[in-house]
Amino acid sequence: MSRFQIRISPSFHLSTDNGRTIKSEMADSKVDTISRLAQWRIENFGSFSYKKSDPFKVGIWNWHLSIEKNRYLYIRLFPEPSRASKEQPPIARFVLRVSNAGANNRRPYISPVHERSLRTSEDFVWPVDSSFHGRLIIDVEFLDLKICPLNGGEASSIWPGDGMMPSVSTQGTLRCLSRMLDEAIHADVTIHTADGTLSAHKAILSASSPVFESMFDHGLKEKESSTIDIEDMTLESCMTLLSYLYGTIKQEDFWKHRVSLLGAANKYDIAALKDACEESLLEDINTMNVLERMQEAWLYQLNKLKKGCLAYLFDFGKIYDVRDEIGKFFRHADKELMVEMFEEVLTVWKPV
Repeated sequence: MSRFQIRISPSFHLSTDNGRTIKSEMADSKVDTISRLAQWRIENFGSFSYKKSDPFKVGIWNWHLSIEKNRYLYIRLFPEPSRASKEQPPIARFVLRVSNAGANNRRPYISPVHERSLRTSEDFVWPVDSSFHGRLIIDVEFLDLKICPLNGGEASSIWPGDGMMPSVSTQGTLRCLSRMLDEAIHADVTIHTADGTLSAHKAILSASSPVFESMFDHGLKEKESSTIDIEDMTLESCMTLLSYLYGTIKQEDFWKHRVSLLGAANKYDIAALKDACEESLLEDINTMNVLERMQEAWLYQLNKLKKGCLAYLFDFGKIYDVRDEIGKFFRHADKELMVEMFEEVLTVWKPV
C-alpha cells in the first residue's frame, strides 16, 4: 500500500491514499473584529504547533496574530509589513487574553496592559506559562493606537482625531460662524441650560432642527419670548451642541459630550448628529461601558449600536467579564430588552 503527502500551502494540504486525493480542512486563520477588539478562534492547536492569522484591520493598519507552542505558549502581535507600518509604526496600548473554547467557564489567561511601538513580529512576544491546547480563543483589545508625524514630533492617538480637514473656503465660513456664536453677533435667542445661559441665532437653530424650526414658526412661547429652556443639558454640553450646529465643534469636545449630544439629537431630531454619536459609541465598546451602551442603544433606538453590544457580549464571549454587573443591569433594564438579550443567548450558546 502506497501513501504519500503533498504540502502545497500553510493553509491546507492534500493527502493521497490508494489513488484517492482528500483535501483537508482549511486552517482556522480568520480573525473577527468589532470596535477595538479582535478575536481569533483556533479549532485545533497541538502540543508542538505554529499558526499565523490572516490579516485583520484595526485603526489604519492591518495586523497579524501568531501562536507557537514549545515549552511555553508564545503569542505575537504585529502589523502587516507595509509602507505605513514601516514609516509610521503604530504605538499600541493593548491587552491580550487566551482561553480554551467550548467550556462554560473559559478561565482566561490575561496579559498585563502593554504599550509599545510595533514594527515587526519580534517587537512583541507574550510567553504564556500554561498548557492551553485544542480549541483556543485569543483576544486582543486595543486600548489606544498612536502614530508619529512623518516629519517627527510627539505621537498622537488616531482616536478620536481622524476627522477630515475642511477646505480653505470652508475654514473662512467656519471662522465667521464661530465669531457669531462666541461673540453673540446679532444673536436673537437666549438658551437657558441647567447651569447658565447662552445666546444663539434662530436661523441657525431652525435650519439644523425641525423641532427648533417649529418652536419659532407656530407662535409657541419660544417665539414670543425668544428663549429656549434646555435644562437637561449643562452649559458646557449645550455649548458643544451649538458648536456642532454652527460647524465649529472640536473633536475632543464631541468625544467628551457625545452621550449628552445623543440625547439632544434624539430630542430635537438632528439625524446627522444622532448617527455620528452612534458611530462614535460603537468605536470604543469595552467591558466597562458595554451595558451602559446597550441601554442607550435601546433608549434611542440605535440598531447598529445594539447589535454591536450584543455581538461583543455574546459572539465574542465578553458576557463572562461583566457577570458581576449583569444582575444590577437586569434589575433596571426594559423587559423587552431583557427578552432580546435572552434570545441572543439561546442563539449563541448552542450545544456543541
